[in-house]
Amino acid sequence: MPKSKRDKKVSLTKTDRKGLAWKQHIIEDIRFCVTKYSNIYVFSIHNMRNTLLKELRSQWKDSRFFFGKNRIMQLGLKEAGKEFDEDAGESLHKMTTRLNGQCGLLFSDHGKDIVLDWFKDYSALEYARSGHKATETIVLPAGACEEFSHAIEPHLRKLGLPTKLERGVVHLYKEYRVCEAGSTLTPEQAKILKLCNMPIATFRLTLKCWWSKKTGFEVLLDEQSATDSGNAGDDEMDTVAEEATMDDDDSDS
Repeated sequence: MPKSKRDKKVSLTKTDRKGLAWKQHIIEDIRFCVTKYSNIYVFSIHNMRNTLLKELRSQWKDSRFFFGKNRIMQLGLKEAGKEFDEDAGESLHKMTTRLNGQCGLLFSDHGKDIVLDWFKDYSALEYARSGHKATETIVLPAGACEEFSHAIEPHLRKLGLPTKLERGVVHLYKEYRVCEAGSTLTPEQAKILKLCNMPIATFRLTLKCWWSKKTGFEVLLDEQSATDSGNAGDDEMDTVAEEATMDDDDSDS
């Protein structure tokens, strides 16, 4: 039977690149937010997780988060600065110099004290990814591992765990040191910690600076301190940043 010309294979892995129109849309969104909200905060983000960022947006429904390409956010602020007088525009321009590393923008009508107090106490435990620095030494004792199904035992051995099956139950036949405090996690170590339900990474936001329509620009955190605190676990986040950028496109949170 001849092959139909309509029978064409389409790869589902191909996606369209975000082009100039998408970038311009983000810039316009930022310009709008500068005029709408009275306060702007630049924050650094540690151990980025999309789900937790979405939860933050839901808790701050009366504010607006942007997290993505720094150059796009910088352009948005620069364009917005043209609509203010020279002094206000210059102070807004100072915000762009703080947009480096894993950073984002928070637009809000809440004052500095309220926002600082809330984020000072906010954090969430998450599973560490490869490249994260272990905060503690984790050792798995020898013995039965009843939390694991017998079907996963070959996968555990592939990850490096000294396992065996005894009457259908997974056992560690000797003690296994997963990681040392201060060491950088490998992909295998990160997978083991997740399988063992051991979240050791902390998702948190640190406010770096603040801009207000009334008072102008103010530094909230020394730049060197922000860099030092954000080094751990940020290497794997470059692509995540672009993916997370703009759930805001379809949401006002």
